[in-house]
Amino acid sequence: MSGWLSVVCVTMGGMARTGNRSSRSASAQGGVDRARLPEVRLPSLAPYGAEGLEPDGDYDGVLFEETDLADASGPGARFLDCELRGCALDRAELTRSRFIDSVLKGVRGVGTDLAGASLRDVEVLDARLGGVQLHGAVLERVLVRGGKIDYLNLRKARLKDVVFEGCVLSEPDFGEAQLVRVEFRDCVLKRADFSAVRMESVDLRTVAELDIARGVERLAGAVISPSQLMELAPAFAAQIGVRVEA
Repeated sequence: MSGWLSVVCVTMGGMARTGNRSSRSASAQGGVDRARLPEVRLPSLAPYGAEGLEPDGDYDGVLFEETDLADASGPGARFLDCELRGCALDRAELTRSRFIDSVLKGVRGVGTDLAGASLRDVEVLDARLGGVQLHGAVLERVLVRGGKIDYLNLRKARLKDVVFEGCVLSEPDFGEAQLVRVEFRDCVLKRADFSAVRMESVDLRTVAELDIARGVERLAGAVISPSQLMELAPAFAAQIGVRVEA
C-alpha cells in the first residue's frame, strides 16, 4: 500500500496515477529512480605545502590536511583527485571552482563562496558549514554524508544524482533549483525553502525530520511516505483553499 501512495505523491500537481510499475527501470525502488552514487578512488596524494590558493589554480592529486584556507581566494580553481581533510574554509572564495573525483572530509567554516561551482563525483563527509553559497552551482554524483550545514544556498542550482545522508540541513534554500534523482536519507530538513523548485525522482521518504517553510506546493516530482503525507496534509489543504474543521 505504501508504494502505491508514494507513486501517487509523485503526481500531486495533477491527477493521481499509478502508472505501469513493471515498466520502470531496474534501478527504481518504490516508483522513484535511485541516485547514482559517486565512486571516488583517490590515488596517492601529495601534501599541499603552499599557503592559500591561486585564482584559476590547478590542483591535481593533492592532499590538503588541516590547511587553513580561511579568506583564501581561488576563483576558477580546479581540484582533481584531491582530498580536503579538516580544512578551515571560512570566507574562502571559490566561485566557479571545479571539484572532480575529490573528497571533502571534516571541512568547517562560515561564509564559503562556491557560487557557480561544479562538483562532479564528490564526497562531502562530516562537514560543519554555515552560510555556504552554492547558488547557480552544478552538482552531479555528489554524496553529502553526516555533519551539519546551516543556511545552505542552492538557489538556481542543478542537482543530479545527489544524496544527502545522515546530515542536518538547517534552513536550506532550494529556490528555483532543479533536482533530478536526489535522495534525502535519514537526514533532518529544518525550514527548507522549495520555492519554484523543479523536481524529478526526489525521494523524501526516509527524512528524519521534514520541515518545509516555503514551497510545499512544489513537491510534484517528489516521493513522500504515508506518514509524511498526513503531516503535510494541512499545508496541502491550505494551498488549494480547503478548510478542515471538526
